[in-house]
Amino acid sequence: MVMVLLAHEEVASVCGGTMAANALIDTGAMLALLDRTDRWHRICVDAFEQLRLPLVTSEAVLTELFHLVGDSRHEMEAAWRLVRSGAIALAAIEDSELPQMRALMSRYSDRPMDFAGATLVYLAKREGLSTIFTVNHTDFDTYRIEGRRRFRVLPVSRP
Repeated sequence: MVMVLLAHEEVASVCGGTMAANALIDTGAMLALLDRTDRWHRICVDAFEQLRLPLVTSEAVLTELFHLVGDSRHEMEAAWRLVRSGAIALAAIEDSELPQMRALMSRYSDRPMDFAGATLVYLAKREGLSTIFTVNHTDFDTYRIEGRRRFRVLPVSRP
């Protein structure tokens, strides 16, 4: 995996100061941003440049990210730079909210929905967000916010 991170100036120009988040970000999109050899890289970089930052994610998504970047110090540091750049906002999920993740995972057991995905669907409801930056179109085209509303999945095009 060849990791790269958008320059701090690029992140800052997209952030444009402190603005409320208007989208969620999933593990695959972060990996594609960081990995120049990923087939989604160029499409995700283009979509990222169009999004208002920061993008919201969960601890579960960050756990997947750091697991998947592997043991290379360079790759781990690139992931940390992205997470700490101001482009990503971590939304906490409280213990009292866990039953709602379980209910989502049960509802989509035919997919099946993993815990990280459940946290993002839950955060979409809680934070009033319907846009998700992900390479996992199949699942997020199926999942519904509050059982009704569709996600707006970005990037729209696929490699």
